[in-house]
Amino acid sequence: MSSLLVFPGQGAQQPGMLQRLPAEELSEASDVLGEDVLLLDDAEALQSTRAVQLCLLIAGVAFARRLLEDGTAADYVAGLSIGAYPAAVVAGALAFENALRLVSLRGELMQQAYPHGYGMTAITGLELATVESLLALVHGDDSPVYLANINADNQVVIAGSDAAMHAVADLARRRGAGLAKRLAVSVPSHCPLLDAPAQQLAEAFTQVPMQLPTLAYLSGSRARPIRSVEALRDDLAFNMCRVVDWRGTVQSAYERGVRLQIELPPGAVLTGLARRVFEQGTVIACDGARLDTLQALLLEEGRRRP
Repeated sequence: MSSLLVFPGQGAQQPGMLQRLPAEELSEASDVLGEDVLLLDDAEALQSTRAVQLCLLIAGVAFARRLLEDGTAADYVAGLSIGAYPAAVVAGALAFENALRLVSLRGELMQQAYPHGYGMTAITGLELATVESLLALVHGDDSPVYLANINADNQVVIAGSDAAMHAVADLARRRGAGLAKRLAVSVPSHCPLLDAPAQQLAEAFTQVPMQLPTLAYLSGSRARPIRSVEALRDDLAFNMCRVVDWRGTVQSAYERGVRLQIELPPGAVLTGLARRVFEQGTVIACDGARLDTLQALLLEEGRRRP
């Protein structure tokens, strides 16, 4: 049996999320960025896409380092959207300092492309095909709206202009959607609206050294392992404009023998989604759990490996 560490995406951020982290990680991040990262995680600062993405990267890496110290090991990593960056760092494929610089640029590019009037909306209670039909009714040159995330069998996220998302949400409620809620994300991620920023980020990636991951890295958009440096570079650079198939990613992990999923901070959204897939095994979030309990779970799962 195998274990999987998962890292959340935008929307999971919480004010004060960096305050409880080890000082050495915070100092390292501050030195690389040339700013005090503790100023990035108050409620006002988290209105910035760049600040949110940096906080999620720093929190994920810092807690994973604590979790995996003293010989504790995991088998797979995966991240939803920006969560792919701490996943790549923890997998040994991308240096933390380079991830900080790339995520800083990523956030700036996304924010500059769509400073206002765009975002993402979650819809639950409808089949994927139904949501796609509603998108087709609304989408147009003046009302761009796209499928962005497939999170579960009846939970998807759309991205686009505020007006177009509002129109799709109204139609979804009329069709019986249980929820159609605007997310705390200020850019239209995981759709063609971010093709140009993704291309700029890909150019920056060409200057950054990367290595083969030492832990298996599952792509959140391709829902399968990435095994080459170039494919990983492509996956990280372009995941901002590609649909997230999180349902497929978790299913892929389960089919590969994963029976323990641990969600890195902040929050527990990915834990709730995984419970729909894991017929056997354990899914747990770091938030609210003891560190020694999580380490014991990893050690026990490691003993079950064939």
